Amino acid sequence: MRAFLAISVLVAQLWVVPLAAQPQATPAAPASTSPMERAVVPTPNFWDQGQRFAEPDLAGRARIRFLTSVDFAPFNFLDQRGRLAGFHVDLARMICEELDLAARCQIEARPFAELGDALAAGDGEAVIAGLALDADNRARFAFTHPFFRYPARFVALNGRPLDSELDAGLSGVPIGVVAGSAHEAMLKAFFPRATPVALPTREAALEALRAERVRAVFGDGVGLSFWLSSEAAADCCAFAGGPYLSDHFLGEGLAIAVKPEDEDLRSALDYAVGRIVANGRMSELLLRYFPVSAF
Repeated sequence: MRAFLAISVLVAQLWVVPLAAQPQATPAAPASTSPMERAVVPTPNFWDQGQRFAEPDLAGRARIRFLTSVDFAPFNFLDQRGRLAGFHVDLARMICEELDLAARCQIEARPFAELGDALAAGDGEAVIAGLALDADNRARFAFTHPFFRYPARFVALNGRPLDSELDAGLSGVPIGVVAGSAHEAMLKAFFPRATPVALPTREAALEALRAERVRAVFGDGVGLSFWLSSEAAADCCAFAGGPYLSDHFLGEGLAIAVKPEDEDLRSALDYAVGRIVANGRMSELLLRYFPVSAF
């Protein structure tokens, strides 16, 4: 394994990492999860398999610099050795491999608030850090197709499945949810007959679930997936029902941003991600960083 290269530049603390040299992070799955069990963990596919992109020709590109941040675990962060790691980092590496550009790719970490301006100024060719797919950013940048979306999920106590209540539209069922959150609004819209119990924090909602003051908790599936695998959960609970997606309440997901005039690169990134999905490497990546599937 080649040595990790990290260069701190300027006062903004900029990490520059050649992707071909960066060791691939491999977060461990929970000890109780066998390889066979991990193989059947559901992984989502947000990609239209019928959509085809022309194989790109990027031979004239001197390099591709991906810009990211270090404050968005498990997508992009610094590991215990101070190395840039995460889902986005490994995805960028896979993209460069698919495009046969690994030797010309690098990833640079900057403060999140500076990423958009850095891309606009030409300090990088792509941002892979979770830039919101909102009107302001769409006016400044072009985005690839989303490769990940945030699901909302119910969590219930083990041994108390929520199936019958869900079949009845959760009529009169007390559901813990964070007050003022997008998930509270989504719960009211998707399950108008439920009885929302608005609590100040997710921790308060989960404590209410443990104390059986609510029948289930509704919230961010990604955050809840990590909580379920943590010592704090103590194997008390499990996901109930399926994932719920909503562009309106939860946004359109995660995509890579490029300059609006760089259509060749945007198309090439879509091509590479499509191949990563088709050959199963995206599922491997999801299992690596989300051993308890949010889906």
